[in-house]
Amino acid sequence: MALNKNNQEALTREEVKKEKKTREKRKRIRVRLIPIWLRIIIVILLLASSIVLGAMFGYAIMGNGKAKDVFEKSTWTHIVDLVNKE
Repeated sequence: MALNKNNQEALTREEVKKEKKTREKRKRIRVRLIPIWLRIIIVILLLASSIVLGAMFGYAIMGNGKAKDVFEKSTWTHIVDLVNKE
């Protein structure tokens, strides 16, 4: 049973509902440590780095090539020629 602030007498249902409404009206303002725009930039940078590192890993480890060769234009033209081969 709910008691009032002085813990002297029990509150009625209406008083309990009123207290809940006043608590709900007082919303906390959320202060973000990392702003949303910075989160988006971080996600884009992580995505780009994972693509580059994945291409380097795939070409060097699985393809038995050099990891730096991924950044050469001739490598990508060769890959595109293999994919579009008819």
